Amino acid sequence: MTTDQTAEQAEAVLENAKQGVDRLRAVLSSAYIGQEQLVEQVLTGLFAGGHLLLEGSPGLGKTFLVRLLAKGLSLDFSRIQFTPDLMPGDITGGLCLLTAESGQTTLEFQPGPIFANLVLADEINRGTPKTQSALLEAMQEQAVTLGNERRKLDSPFAVIATQNPIEMEGTYPLPEAQLDRFLFKLDVPFPSLEELKRIGRETTARTSPDIEAVMGTAELIEIQRVVRELVVSDPVADLAARLTMQTHPEHSDVALVQQYVRFGASPRATQALLMAGRARALMAGRPWVSEEDIVALASPVLRHRVFLSFDATLARVTSDNLVAAIVEHVGA
Repeated sequence: MTTDQTAEQAEAVLENAKQGVDRLRAVLSSAYIGQEQLVEQVLTGLFAGGHLLLEGSPGLGKTFLVRLLAKGLSLDFSRIQFTPDLMPGDITGGLCLLTAESGQTTLEFQPGPIFANLVLADEINRGTPKTQSALLEAMQEQAVTLGNERRKLDSPFAVIATQNPIEMEGTYPLPEAQLDRFLFKLDVPFPSLEELKRIGRETTARTSPDIEAVMGTAELIEIQRVVRELVVSDPVADLAARLTMQTHPEHSDVALVQQYVRFGASPRATQALLMAGRARALMAGRPWVSEEDIVALASPVLRHRVFLSFDATLARVTSDNLVAAIVEHVGA
């Protein structure tokens, strides 16, 4: 926490933030069945101020989870359904010719769906590269440039994108530069048998599950501010840096990395590990980040930042296999 705060004040701020997190976690769990780890990781990414990429088969509730999150946080929410014919202007908005009652016509800017606090980019890999790139500036700079004018997006701002790993025809895989802008890539697993039975019973009842808002935008911004003030010790920062460095074949001592990795993670990976580690620590009520936080988040942070060779596909080696080998080698 900041040095100008007393220990009592810092503890009170942290406790207040954790209570807000606990309320949000509770209401999400009441409507979203199972997937506790996924919910925890989504909240971690949001409190860290990052963008998230969710990958899973159709019907697993990815869109439903994002809608619940927006409602629980009272966020301005928009959904963009990516298709091959979607244009960049459909995302950013543009100038429209408007006619006043007097008959005078003027050009006015009409904002697109990117001008929201929480943007769901549904099936992002179905959009063309030109359209996908419309998100780049918004995700990195929290702004949109149209013509000669740059328009800032309101805070908080987060993009949660989904993609279907099954259907590959008619899709456009995200380029490395855009993947790197996502804090996490999260795999959405298929529910267990018991969870599947609950989903069947509760979602086909007369009333659909719903939640009430338990937090506002100001409180979310405050939590994101507190996250940035949590303490990161030198050993924890060293661990995050070493994990990132070990993803590069020319710097790695891990045999799997040397054999199957084309390109390793960028410095954004180290930043992501530390920011997400701070958020995880806050959710646990701790004012400091532990090495356990970094290890727990290694896969969602690194799996989309490690680019494999064709030999890895033939050998059925995944990025998660490589991250696990790196974590074991580093000795965390």
